[in-house]
Amino acid sequence: MMKNIPTELLRTFVTIVDLGGFTVAGTFLGRSQPAISLQVKRLEELLDITVFQRNNGLEVTEEGEVLLGFARRLLDINDSAVTRLAKSRISGQVRLGIPNDFEVSFLPRLLSQFGQAHPEVTLEVNCDLSVTLLKDFQQGHYDLVLATDSLAETLPISLGDEFYETIVWVTNGHFDWPEDQPVPLVVYPSGCRYRQQIISKLNAAGIAWRIAYSSSSLLGIQAAIEAGLGISALARSTVPDGLQSHLQIHNNPLLGHVKLVFKHDKGNQTDATKRLYEYLYAGLEQSAS
Repeated sequence: MMKNIPTELLRTFVTIVDLGGFTVAGTFLGRSQPAISLQVKRLEELLDITVFQRNNGLEVTEEGEVLLGFARRLLDINDSAVTRLAKSRISGQVRLGIPNDFEVSFLPRLLSQFGQAHPEVTLEVNCDLSVTLLKDFQQGHYDLVLATDSLAETLPISLGDEFYETIVWVTNGHFDWPEDQPVPLVVYPSGCRYRQQIISKLNAAGIAWRIAYSSSSLLGIQAAIEAGLGISALARSTVPDGLQSHLQIHNNPLLGHVKLVFKHDKGNQTDATKRLYEYLYAGLEQSAS
């Protein structure tokens, strides 16, 4: 007799892989971590396979990779059918503001998932320096904002709408400079929290520095670092592929942590804004852990 795979088991499996953990998948799907683990066990027992290496973090097995491809296609068909035949319960427009360095990290994947789940929601996304985002939010230009708010020396934690993430030095992996020369910096324009922290820490350590390149775009920062114009600093989870992160490099000091905050009017927001916040919160919680 042919077996039928429940779509909720497939969705749990795919969500774990995409978000990188059982706990964050549970938060995203509205289930406890034990419930998520039980669903994975049911899936494995149904198909008589193992989908994750139990002694090697969250690595997907070869059989799991095969299932993942089928699962994505099945869920796409399921979701397309539901979207076509049932009117989306969530619609409207959300004006979202995010820091420049998050535009090419976790955001595209999450917004793609959100768009597939809620095709009747229109997203208006703008990237800018956090100081500008926070000011514009106060003036009513955004429904939801993610921004860097302050600097701290404490260990990364998450609490409510706030997260603390480690700031790291970023290089192209082989760039070097003479120790008797000022540290060449690739930074965002004035007002950036990372720029403020870099200069403050270097000054406190008595280390000479110079601005070698400045850009308001993460792509511009990335290109300058790859070209060997200097080094920079970013939140650990936003370091682009191809660049290397360092807690310390040469005699440069530790950079501490940056507080990331969500700004939204909880008492006066649409269902679309609330749902988008839940998507981004789950993604940031995983990336900052």
